[in-house]
Amino acid sequence: MRLVFDSRPALDPRGIGRYASCLLAALRTTAGSDHVVIEGHRARRGDVYHAPWIDGAMLRPPCPQVVTLHDVVPLKRRSEYLRTGIRFRMRYLAVERSARLIVPTSVVADEVVEHLKIAPERIVVIHEAPAPAMRERDAGEIAAARERYALPAEYLLWVGGLQTPDPRKRIAALARAPRALPLVLVGATKPWAHELPDVTLTGHVPDDDLAAIYSGARALVFPSDDEGFGLPTVEALACGTPVVASDIPVLREVLGDRATFVDGGDLEGLLAAAEAATRPAPAPPAWTWADAARATWQVYSDAGGN
Repeated sequence: MRLVFDSRPALDPRGIGRYASCLLAALRTTAGSDHVVIEGHRARRGDVYHAPWIDGAMLRPPCPQVVTLHDVVPLKRRSEYLRTGIRFRMRYLAVERSARLIVPTSVVADEVVEHLKIAPERIVVIHEAPAPAMRERDAGEIAAARERYALPAEYLLWVGGLQTPDPRKRIAALARAPRALPLVLVGATKPWAHELPDVTLTGHVPDDDLAAIYSGARALVFPSDDEGFGLPTVEALACGTPVVASDIPVLREVLGDRATFVDGGDLEGLLAAAEAATRPAPAPPAWTWADAARATWQVYSDAGGN
C-alpha cells in the first residue's frame, strides 16, 4: 500500500500538530514491508490518502480518502465560531464523502453521526497518546526549565494554544478566578494572551522543556467545557502530574478515574482542587502512538478495500 499522508499540520504547535507528527512517526515505525508512507497532499501518488485535519480533506480525492475529524465544535456552537463560509461548508462535504473517518473518542463519534449524518460503520474511534518525550523529569531538569522560563517555585499549569481566544477553553475566566498559587500558561501566543491578568506565559516550548514544566507543576488545570480528546491531560499524567478538569463526557471517557473532576461552572473549585492535589498522579492510559498507528493502518486497509 502506498499511503499519502498530509503532513502539513505537523508543525502546528497546537494539538492537531501533535497528532499529525506523532502519528506520522508511529506509522513509519509500524509500516510493514509492503507499505510505503509518502508525505504530501498529492493524493494521485497513493493508494490511500489520509488528511489528519479537516483543512486537508479533498472534495474529489483520486483515491480512497481517510480524514481525521478531531471534533465538531464549529457545528455545535455556530454562534461562537466564524468559519461558516462556502469553503468551510465544502470541507465538511469532503468529510462526508470520505471512505472512513477517524475520531479520537466515542463522544465525538456520536456527535459526527448527529451533526453530519454519517453512518456509524464509516467512523473509527482511535484514541491519542502522550508523545514519547512526555515522561517525568528529574529535579535538575525541572530546575533548569524553571529558571529558563522564569517560573515560580510552585505553580498550577495550563497547556494549549493561545493564538486566539477559544470560548470553550475559558482561559480568561480561569485567569480571573481566585487562587492561592501562580498560574502558568504554556503555548504559542498572540497579543490578546498578554493582556490576561496575573499569569506567567512561556510561549511555545520544546517537548523536553514541556515535560519538565509538567513535572514541576502542582497540577494541570483543564477548565474546557468542550473537547475532542484533551491531549494535555494524558501528557500531564505521563509526567506524573495530577489533573483537575471540568467534568465533561469526553474527559470521563479518556481519563476514567485518573483525574479529579469538578463541575464545569466552578472554576474557583477547580483551582482549589488543583492546589490541594498531591503526587504521585495515576499512570496515564496504556494506549500508545504505536497502538494508534496499528489501528490506523487497519483503517487504511478497510478504506482501500484490501
